[in-house]
Amino acid sequence: MQAAYSEAAERNKWPILEKLHTLLASSKSVLEIGSGTGQHAVYFASALSHLVWQPSELPDKLPMLLSHCLHRPSENLARPIALDIDNDQNWIAIQADTVFTANTLHIIHWPQVCKLFIRVGSLLPANGLFCTYGPFNTDGRYTSESNAQFDSWLKNRDFNSGIRDIRDLQYSAEQNGLRLQENFEMPANNRLLAWRKLASESVKAAL
Repeated sequence: MQAAYSEAAERNKWPILEKLHTLLASSKSVLEIGSGTGQHAVYFASALSHLVWQPSELPDKLPMLLSHCLHRPSENLARPIALDIDNDQNWIAIQADTVFTANTLHIIHWPQVCKLFIRVGSLLPANGLFCTYGPFNTDGRYTSESNAQFDSWLKNRDFNSGIRDIRDLQYSAEQNGLRLQENFEMPANNRLLAWRKLASESVKAAL
């Protein structure tokens, strides 16, 4: 099977890696959700040799991910696994101190976004990190005309998808012990948001 290819993943992998070098300096294991073609997984694993990178995808998309990762093996690139936000069984044995996802929150429906924060909040240890990359709105406003057009295209394709507002994400995150620590401006009107898992005592105080 020929490995799938994403031009967007190829363009944004270096700017993202620049931030991950600092954010993941002390990380030992990363779970990537929605790995897609696997280009990010292969690239980040090779550049971040101090950690294990675990790619994942929905069961029906796993063959595409496997094809790319197995063609470019690395000692710290784990074999891709099937992972569904809505399937409790998928999450039982997973362990990671960091979770990463790129260009997924505007694709999945809002209830799944909220469930993802529940999953990640339960999975991460205190001080763990959840990194989310993609286009985001700020205080109910688009950050660019191109993002507004993209959001319109998304909603025409699937009314329940769309660019998420950082304020709404913060509410869902804080309900699950995650606090926004970094908000990086990225190329092409994207952002990289880094959410830090609070200690249990801090979670109670935040709520």
